[in-house]
Amino acid sequence: MEDFFLRALLGGAGVALIAGPVGCLVLWRRMVYFGAALAHSTLLGVALAFVLDINTTLGILAVCLCLGFALVALERQHLWPSDTVLGVLAHATLALGLLVIAFVKALRVDLMGYLFGDILAIGNADLIYIFALAVIGLAILAIVWRPLLSMTVDEELAAIEGVPVIRVHLVFVSLLAVLIAVAMKVVGMLLILALLIIPAATARRLSKSPEQMAIVAVVLGEISVILGLFGSLRWDLPSGPLIVVVAMGFFIAVLAASWIRSVSARTRRPESEIVSNP
Repeated sequence: MEDFFLRALLGGAGVALIAGPVGCLVLWRRMVYFGAALAHSTLLGVALAFVLDINTTLGILAVCLCLGFALVALERQHLWPSDTVLGVLAHATLALGLLVIAFVKALRVDLMGYLFGDILAIGNADLIYIFALAVIGLAILAIVWRPLLSMTVDEELAAIEGVPVIRVHLVFVSLLAVLIAVAMKVVGMLLILALLIIPAATARRLSKSPEQMAIVAVVLGEISVILGLFGSLRWDLPSGPLIVVVAMGFFIAVLAASWIRSVSARTRRPESEIVSNP
């Protein structure tokens, strides 16, 4: 097995390991659009990193963190509906990133790589970032898991019970921003959210508890990465989009199985019902 392919497998597996539980929390807390806003802002981070001559991942991370904290602050002010704030900032940062890239004539950026990812170009430094994020992120999630679940059920009641709501929310936003910044190379800014929410959405149909849903989401994410990478190697297709398509295939299969099961349950009436309603 070639070194670049092994690095891609390890990098994708590391991202899926942390994306599973984070994606579950994104779904439970109805933060999908919030995540999309952070993903859109990554292009501005790329542009500023090139202009300032700093590490691209650090540039993306700085922009994502700044936008994440700004979004939390604006949502707390209740000046505008949260979806309006998210829509404005998401598309404004995306447009600003494109303008910065166009304005700097000497800047040559592989937009396709940043939009859709380039997992096969993962290097040793990227692997260090990814697995450091996975280990630290899982440790942080283990600490704030119960408070986040309490806040998801009822934020006001969680605050009454002593949960530091704002602090825990900022910790989760920071973790989401770091994940998007580090994982963008795997599937790109346009598809990173898909890797977060599709395995989690699929796991929801297969789980009976929050912890089980997080574990199933990790397993589905890992399988999607492996099948997507081997499929791209076999058929010479883009790796990032194929990973997402595989994940979507699992989602459709589970959805179809649930629909067939519900239809079968409706068509099979109990014997008591048949006797009482001949």
